Amino acid sequence: MKQKVMEGLQKFSKAMFVPVLILPIAGLLIAIGNIFTNAALIEKVPFLDNPITTGFGSILSSALLPVLTNLGLIFCVGIALGLANKKKAEAAFTAVLGYLVFIFAMNKFMELRGILVDPESLRGSGQSLVLGVQILDMGVFLGIILGVIIALVHNKWIDTTFNNAFQIYGGARFVFIVLIPIIVLMAVGFTFVWPVVQSGINSLGGVIKNSGNFGIFLYGMLERLLIPTGLHHLIYTPFLYTSLGGTAEIGGQVFEGARNIYFAEIADPSVSVLAPSVIWDARGISKMFGLIGACLAMYHTAKPENKMKVKAILIPAAFTSFIAGVTEPIEFSFMFVSPILFVIHSILSGLSMVVLNVFGSRAIGPNGFIDFLLYNLPLGIEKTRWPVYIIVGLVFFVLYYVIFRFLITKLNLKTIGREEASAETKLYSKKEYQEKKGNVTNDLSPLIVDGLGGASNIISIDNCYSRLRLKLKEPERVNEELLKNETLAKGIIANGENVHVVYGLNVPTIRADLEKYLGREERSEE
Repeated sequence: MKQKVMEGLQKFSKAMFVPVLILPIAGLLIAIGNIFTNAALIEKVPFLDNPITTGFGSILSSALLPVLTNLGLIFCVGIALGLANKKKAEAAFTAVLGYLVFIFAMNKFMELRGILVDPESLRGSGQSLVLGVQILDMGVFLGIILGVIIALVHNKWIDTTFNNAFQIYGGARFVFIVLIPIIVLMAVGFTFVWPVVQSGINSLGGVIKNSGNFGIFLYGMLERLLIPTGLHHLIYTPFLYTSLGGTAEIGGQVFEGARNIYFAEIADPSVSVLAPSVIWDARGISKMFGLIGACLAMYHTAKPENKMKVKAILIPAAFTSFIAGVTEPIEFSFMFVSPILFVIHSILSGLSMVVLNVFGSRAIGPNGFIDFLLYNLPLGIEKTRWPVYIIVGLVFFVLYYVIFRFLITKLNLKTIGREEASAETKLYSKKEYQEKKGNVTNDLSPLIVDGLGGASNIISIDNCYSRLRLKLKEPERVNEELLKNETLAKGIIANGENVHVVYGLNVPTIRADLEKYLGREERSEE
């Protein structure tokens, strides 16, 4: 039972990436739009003071802002797409239809009950306009709940077929037929249930806010500590997109969630300082600074004969973490061989966010340096207090370096370059591997298949940011040594039938090659 629950959570966790990964793009474009409309920047760069660039910036910001005000629809479609086992396009289309059915059904039932408030008095009423339709304010939770339900029905009934004249009602059409009464009943039921949920959410938000810096510490620590399970973003998503992360009225509109609030504040020139809720998206401080210090410590503590090889491994990993905020290549390099370092990393990550909050940082820092530059510099020091972020980051760079170096040497931890003489240094480059094996092909699929126990042992293949997500018949047949030494795998996580093999940012190519090698290309629909 526990394994099934974990498997379901991991699948849901992966599905959440579909909508979540789109939203930073909208945020970055809003930030770019702000560059062309920022009064302080225009004053310093007179070239920007013309109707073409300011008009372009205004259009860009205004065009992307609706993405943030319609998160329910975005999450509904994204989660249905991510959870669908097959025919994902049909699942996404059905999700749009289902979402429309829900909001209009709820609106009509609320009208019949006489509980629709005056449209001029929506603020604080628990109701809102969704695509112009007044319903209970369920926020992103509406999209998440509908997306899951639609995906479950889709997976169960998508293969339904009929004969003769009824055959046109099979497949996705039958899924929609089945969904109509389910969604209508859900819309009716939630008019009674959701007000209670709203009260609970508000209470939970109050508890979190009242926990102060200790709550921020737990948030930052768990967001890193759950990396091995693949469920870490379930910690931060509610704070970024729901009332747990704060509520604010900006430009006459009410926004919920830390990220929605600061995106709206970016586009509003009347906001002088970003809201304190921005701290929930300061998760990038350990990515930009802390892990770079950890890499330096691992390099300095490596055996002299391995330093050149370790440098070749850690420099690209550190660069990726600093620039783009992708940390798994570094974290998986010490997570399994020295788990105490991973626990320390998680604790330091939480503490760094507390220190940022104590010193009043308002800088936006969800990922790496590119995000940091685009978000903060155009807004100016007064609005973001970004120098505080840099100073705290440098302090934690030193802390990471000192603590990691002390623990590695004191406990003789076998981090990269400190393996026993009989063992090869892990994570060596593909070029080195090919020279060693005399192999001129880039396709590692045959070796990966061997390491996974053969083609017949592989039930399904998937991937996320940096790892293959596999389901195997007999996970005990996995050859970890082969996968690590001969296919460049950075780590292997086994949880029952579910096995994750970490490769880094090139994992989509590895997955495509693997599916092509196994003749399963038709199963990849993402």
